[in-house]
Amino acid sequence: MHENPVETTLKAWQAQLEHVRARRLARGGGQAGLADPAQVQGKTGLEIMTALLEGELPHPHMADTFDCELVELGDGHAVFQATPQLKHYNPLGSVHGGWYATLLDFGLGCAVQTKLPAGRSYTTSQINLHIVRSAGIKTGPLRCVGSALHVGRTVGTAEARIVGPDGKLYAHATTTCAIFER
Repeated sequence: MHENPVETTLKAWQAQLEHVRARRLARGGGQAGLADPAQVQGKTGLEIMTALLEGELPHPHMADTFDCELVELGDGHAVFQATPQLKHYNPLGSVHGGWYATLLDFGLGCAVQTKLPAGRSYTTSQINLHIVRSAGIKTGPLRCVGSALHVGRTVGTAEARIVGPDGKLYAHATTTCAIFER
């Protein structure tokens, strides 16, 4: 009997998530916190993000609050996984728009950060978000795939999509980030 493609994707996502967590914990990471400035001194944005993925730097407290995990990284590329939970609902019984915005902001900003030279940092200055499908506790894990479009000396732009294991689009966004001296 053959697995359907969604089940295959879900298993691959879960295996990747477990591998990332185990690797990070094995290297002493896994805790939320703030990086010591000396830990990021002289590192490019991609080197900082790689250190975070590998557990050499603490992950942001927001990731714990949000139950979000960085699972994949590259030059101009960041992928996060999160599962909507009841605590992410608004009083009307659906996932709060802030859940989508937060997950998208993780992917957007980190994609920009991977393109930054040493000594530069960023902050989100604008995000344009479109929710196109409702997510909920029965949805299961979703992935946010962020891609940098342009990263210059003072401005960076990126796009991101939240997708399900079936490839369905849940939300998408673009961002403008202000880039500055760290």
